[in-house]
Amino acid sequence: MTEAIRMDGVEKSFGSVKANRSASLEVMKGEIHALVGENGAGKSTLMRILGGLIKPDAGKVEVFGKDVTGWSTSEAISAGIGIVHQHFMLVPTLTVAENLVLGCEPKTRFVMMNYARAADDVRELSNSTGLVIAPDRLVSDLSVGEAQRVEILKVLFRGAKILVLDEPTAVLSPPEVRELWAVLRRLRDNGDTIVLITHRLDEVVELSDTITVMRAGQTVARLKTSQTNPSEIARLMVGREVSLSAGKRVHPTTRPESPRPNQGLEVRNLAVMGSRGIRVVDGVSFSVKPGEILGIAGVEGNGQTELIEAIAGLRTVFAGDVLIDGLDVTRRSVARRHDAGLSHIPEDRHRRGLILEYTVGDNLILGLERAFSKRGIIDRDQVMDNAQREISSFDIRPPNPVLAARALSGGNQQKVVVAREMGRDFSVLLASQPTRGVDVGAIEFIHQQLLDARAREKAILLVSAELNEVLALSDRIAVMYRGKFAVVMPSSEATEESLGEYMIGTRKGSAA
Repeated sequence: MTEAIRMDGVEKSFGSVKANRSASLEVMKGEIHALVGENGAGKSTLMRILGGLIKPDAGKVEVFGKDVTGWSTSEAISAGIGIVHQHFMLVPTLTVAENLVLGCEPKTRFVMMNYARAADDVRELSNSTGLVIAPDRLVSDLSVGEAQRVEILKVLFRGAKILVLDEPTAVLSPPEVRELWAVLRRLRDNGDTIVLITHRLDEVVELSDTITVMRAGQTVARLKTSQTNPSEIARLMVGREVSLSAGKRVHPTTRPESPRPNQGLEVRNLAVMGSRGIRVVDGVSFSVKPGEILGIAGVEGNGQTELIEAIAGLRTVFAGDVLIDGLDVTRRSVARRHDAGLSHIPEDRHRRGLILEYTVGDNLILGLERAFSKRGIIDRDQVMDNAQREISSFDIRPPNPVLAARALSGGNQQKVVVAREMGRDFSVLLASQPTRGVDVGAIEFIHQQLLDARAREKAILLVSAELNEVLALSDRIAVMYRGKFAVVMPSSEATEESLGEYMIGTRKGSAA
């Protein structure tokens, strides 16, 4: 087989942080190659070097046998490298076609953009790849799965023959994941090369042909997928045995002392309006008791986001009530809800969870500034002490409290959010996609933190796109479909198959 990518002895440092240590990568043409490792293992840095976004300090990079070490982004694109980033880079106010041709617009002889030609080009590419999407649709109107298709089409439109996909399924529903896998297999069979960065080891085993494992900036193994398994991959990633399944821990026989009169979370007939004046949450009622995890499953876009944001105080409630420990907080601010005992891990860490320009230490006290202040002035020593403690407890890498949050990998950014929200005094936790984009070791740790909080009689509302996560952690499971709870059932009665049927509306149940 022809070698598509060869990277040897790659070194890259950012100040005192060594991101790559003599790292290597070998990918053959026409294969799906999984690149795996813990958060901060150096995967993204290696791919940014491949894509010309940064230059290596040492080492050699070859693409299709040509030495391209230190090349530019434009040179990488011209040579057929296409990177689909974890966080989409589309312009929401433009159409699909306009996004795809942005920067390389087809012109008429009068130098105006030829919209008809652009739409035809996009439609032809869309149909030929199986990534079907109408070229005249606004990106702001697309579902997450559709936006993912546009990102892939964008790099293919520019002639990419090597596709690098960073956590491509992190925000996709199970049906959308299956559609994406079919597309990637079709591209591979047509001779394209796929490099897949993912923390979902079941996907690695199902989809890839070969695997490179990185740890602490180094390449530690290259495996044939058919000759390995998720447990071995996880052990190589973390350097120890890792439990890949969460188990519900038994409740303690006596309840620990709590400074709060825990009554949990109660939601009564909640209605939330969407941007088009339609009820996106339509009369939902439920409660989460102390010492219980209620998991919510559903295809993205069925009201889960709006439900959580309304409970958190980030979205206006049209009708209904939200009670925390018996206190009505429906019209109260986010800060007052925090005071009442609410903590919130948001699904979008960039938009809702972090200020990327702030340091890790300052992000760890967002919303808690009063507790770290004396007469209105923040006590920096106290902030640093808190940061060192949380960094150690949650294994945030690199362990530097004065580093800007923007400099961290996505998974380590998520750890900052989880550390802050689970480190504060709370009685009700909204955990929305808490393990999105984190590695297997961190997933194991976060799951244990949720179970520990449950054992301490905290009420936890968990929203996750990972059905196995919902099944493993929840005491009860609700499925949201078109703004309502299609069913609420004990997790012992649920399976991935039955939940999937409720999620797409082919099965009816009781939401009582």
